[in-house]
Amino acid sequence: MAEFKASLSGAAPAPDLAAPLAALWWAARGEWDQAHRIAQDEAGADGAWVHAYLHRVEGDLGNAGYWYRQAGKPVATDAVESEWERMVLALLGAGRA
Repeated sequence: MAEFKASLSGAAPAPDLAAPLAALWWAARGEWDQAHRIAQDEAGADGAWVHAYLHRVEGDLGNAGYWYRQAGKPVATDAVESEWERMVLALLGAGRA
């Protein structure tokens, strides 16, 4: 996690970073549109989970709910910052970096 957070000072995420993590990288930088482009192009549960998070950040809870269901995840109710950290840890821990 420390290495991932340290990379946020760079100009772009590492080129070999998995798409869901790259989207979360851009989200942490405040680049919602870039993060959303990556997430919506990513098939699978991890992409749907990130997509849900992004719509939650945006305040579109109905759309977020749809994407949480697609991801097979419960709708998050904690702070978005906490959810971001939980997602990064889960995706890094699953060897998807």
